[in-house]
Amino acid sequence: METESEPYVRLATLRQLHQVVADLNTARSLADTLQTVADGVVNGLGYELACVNLVRPDGDLVVAAFAGNPAAEALITGRVGSRESWDRRLSMGEAWGALRFIPHTEGWVLDDDDVPQWYTEGPEPRFEDEWHPSDRLFAPMYATGASGGELIGVISVDRPRNGRRPGAWGREALQMYAFQAAIAISNARLRANMQRALVRLEREQQALRASEESFRQAFEYAPSGMAIAEMGGDQHGRILRTNDALCRLLGRPASQMRRYSFSDLVHPEDIGTLLRTSAEGGRAELRFGRRDGTYVWVSLRNSVVADAADGPRFLLTHVEDIEERKRRELQLAHRASHDSLTGLPNSAELRARLSARLCRRPHAGQPSPVDSLDAAYDHSGLYAAGHATGHVNGHGHVPAPGPHGDYDHHVHTVAPPDDHEADDGTKGLAVLFCDLDGFKSINDRFGHHTGDAVLIEVARRLTSGVRDGDTVARLGGDEFVVLADGLGRADAQDLAVRLRNAIIPPIRVEGRAVRVGASFGIGWAHCGMSADEVLHSADQRMYVEKRSRAKQHRRAG
Repeated sequence: METESEPYVRLATLRQLHQVVADLNTARSLADTLQTVADGVVNGLGYELACVNLVRPDGDLVVAAFAGNPAAEALITGRVGSRESWDRRLSMGEAWGALRFIPHTEGWVLDDDDVPQWYTEGPEPRFEDEWHPSDRLFAPMYATGASGGELIGVISVDRPRNGRRPGAWGREALQMYAFQAAIAISNARLRANMQRALVRLEREQQALRASEESFRQAFEYAPSGMAIAEMGGDQHGRILRTNDALCRLLGRPASQMRRYSFSDLVHPEDIGTLLRTSAEGGRAELRFGRRDGTYVWVSLRNSVVADAADGPRFLLTHVEDIEERKRRELQLAHRASHDSLTGLPNSAELRARLSARLCRRPHAGQPSPVDSLDAAYDHSGLYAAGHATGHVNGHGHVPAPGPHGDYDHHVHTVAPPDDHEADDGTKGLAVLFCDLDGFKSINDRFGHHTGDAVLIEVARRLTSGVRDGDTVARLGGDEFVVLADGLGRADAQDLAVRLRNAIIPPIRVEGRAVRVGASFGIGWAHCGMSADEVLHSADQRMYVEKRSRAKQHRRAG
């Protein structure tokens, strides 16, 4: 029994308190700390039962540790009491400093609430300060150690070994112990949080290292080219890192690649496409220069790798070799626009090239001096009226806006005058329509194989007889068309004669010499005509020339 007048009792209690507080700091985990708190009450403070109720994140309290009775420990450990019920307990009874004592005369109202309880049996007290089996004593634990802090738990005790309610010294000891226990639990929680944070950090670092290693392997061993380049600033596009596939594709070592930016490697015609792709990300097809001076077609796909704080940092560039695909595309385009036998542009390509030189608006001639005076003084001239009001122009046509608009940079195609004696030196686009004479008989007599060989040789002779910028096309069958720009009428006649003379010499096919002749009709293209109209005009002139030559042969015979 505690006797306040016996100092040695208080000294012994103080030693025990010191020991159990020291034990609190040796626990390694939060669970160990909670159990040490409960054991310390039983071993050092003289109570037979002790329970530690810990506040959960949701505010309710769970029985986290129990000491003094294994049966009671198995029954109520892990059970939960609501915060509302605990707040009711901590506001009832008598306040012993920071402790809360609820005598049995008041505590009976708590028998049916949801707080886990263990009922002990015993005789009725004979003395006023004797402990009743239904008495309750709680020691709240606060995060800051004082009652003004956040509640982290409650120590509940029962059955003092001396059978009496604790005196002033016992109360002080339990209050001091609860203060130290709160500190120990807070430290244990902090250590547990730090350990979890360290474990989480280590896992994140391991995941980051694994991710970096995965990226490195994917980057280095990717079957297609990859590069990392700077984003923004004066060094925008400078290559920082390349993989082996890109080095092999461009025939340059990695150390040399780091000296360049993508703009140094791209074909001059593709620089605009590269700059747009670098600024906006996305995909583009362009040409990169190899070490040997050749260019290779690649598909370039940029991904902007950005930092939320600092903005874009660098470009991750994927480079795929599409040279073979581009070659096939060019071959298909060539097949679509060229004759499969002779390799010359076909009818569709001929019409496309001819249409590109023509617009729907006929070209107006220059105004006469009289028209110029009329336009200057009274605006009644035909030239002024035709342009200002849209009335008929000097050719008798209504000017219609073409695909280039009324005011454009299109150079109108004109035809030389028909009168040879009035040749004013005008140059135009001559369309020479060529039809082979005698080709059908060669086909019928020697077969299509010989006929094909003749067409191939005629195509070669026509191509050799024109300038580099001229077009020789096969219209179909034994018909060819030559487009020659910048010729006068006499020049076109001379060209037709030269080409006819080039076709006439014998053509040897499989040891056999065959001959074909050629009839040429010369048409002139000018704006306001369609491609079909131009070709029809040249075709008609060819037939006129063919009939004229036939009559000459008959008269000569």
